Amino acid sequence: MQTVAILGRPNVGKSSLFNRLAGRKIALVDDTPGVTRDRKEVEAEIGGVPVRLIDTAGLEEAAPDTLPGRMTASSEAALRQADLVLFVIDARAGLTAADRAFGQWLRKAPVPVLLVANKAEGRNGLQAAMEAYELGLGDPIAVSAEHGDGFGNLHDEVRDLLHAEPRRGKGEARERPLRLAILGRPNAGKSTLMNALLGEERMITGPEPGLTRDAISVEFRDEEGLIRLVDTAGLRKKARIEKLLEKMSTEASIAALKEAEVVILVVDAIQGMDEQDLRIGRLAEREGRALVIAFNKWDAVEDRTATRRKLDDTLMASFAQMKGITVVPISAANGRGLDRLMPAVRAAYGLWNRRVPTGELNRWFEVMKERHQPPLVEGKRIKLRYATMPKARPPTIAVFGTRAEQLPEDYRRYLVNSFREQFEMPGVPIRLHLRGTDNPYAEEE
Repeated sequence: MQTVAILGRPNVGKSSLFNRLAGRKIALVDDTPGVTRDRKEVEAEIGGVPVRLIDTAGLEEAAPDTLPGRMTASSEAALRQADLVLFVIDARAGLTAADRAFGQWLRKAPVPVLLVANKAEGRNGLQAAMEAYELGLGDPIAVSAEHGDGFGNLHDEVRDLLHAEPRRGKGEARERPLRLAILGRPNAGKSTLMNALLGEERMITGPEPGLTRDAISVEFRDEEGLIRLVDTAGLRKKARIEKLLEKMSTEASIAALKEAEVVILVVDAIQGMDEQDLRIGRLAEREGRALVIAFNKWDAVEDRTATRRKLDDTLMASFAQMKGITVVPISAANGRGLDRLMPAVRAAYGLWNRRVPTGELNRWFEVMKERHQPPLVEGKRIKLRYATMPKARPPTIAVFGTRAEQLPEDYRRYLVNSFREQFEMPGVPIRLHLRGTDNPYAEEE
């Protein structure tokens, strides 16, 4: 079992991250710096890989014989045991001198270091996380340990850096499945769809809404490989979530979405797409998941042309960040259209994983700048220098240049939309990060 150590200065959220990854509250969490003084260990599973997870005291620059000094020595001991380090910073507070000092120390570490920008809630948090590029530790993973945001990406990165696949038992390697979640409103046909995909009555179904209360995970194999499929409870509006059991069901559904790679949003074609369906789709976009819409009960729709036109108009107006979402009309009850659903899922998954080479990306980037020059802001021209694609899952573009972070929203949309069109990436979320500094990977003279 490999060891993952969580390091960082005090009060950046290491223990909250530890609890979230462990799946239960083990470490005490409080706003007071220095609550954790001893290393805590727990066996956990990250990205399907069993690990020994270590929570450490905060790193502080202090004399060895002081309490902070001894706490730092304990953290250094954890580093010597680790196969992977999660170096945590506070994106909300920004980089500190201590972050930079410990970042420089960790760059010399003999093990891989994954930079985790905690407290990165919402779009402002994601933007704040970009400052972490200055540490020279690679691409920061923006998360919120408190709210659970960004943990799908974190699980993926940990698994990849450990060079491990999920395991079924000791010493028994197993194929990595595609993680697929089925979401939608109550009674949209999610469990019927799962049964149809599995070819068996695995889930109880019926006309009563809310039959499924927990997120049910089942593995099956299609022509392309192994799939871990999760059926979830129907997601209602917050105002309707009253009972504790229903609240827990909703939390399990959202957790399944965050762990998924692709989401099938099941929409009742008779009722059409309503605001709750849109909320689920936006949540998938916010979490960076690939999305396919299963337009269920299609066989019962009378005016199919008008119904499909209305759906397309809704998608065009409501999902500007995910243009071109694949819609597959199906009837889960009689199996019609299912032969097109899984190929659509696989295609979305392939786009979600796609990387564009840096040279090809910058040739596109130069053309975009020539076609529409970056605007003036406060009388000064924004100078965009180059772009990189630090990661896929979802496709992410990092743009560097003078005052790049001041780029107006309409120009950001222009870049994202043209990138999606040029590299043929319909229906997947695309991230654009802007950094107003020099290349953090450039060699110092």
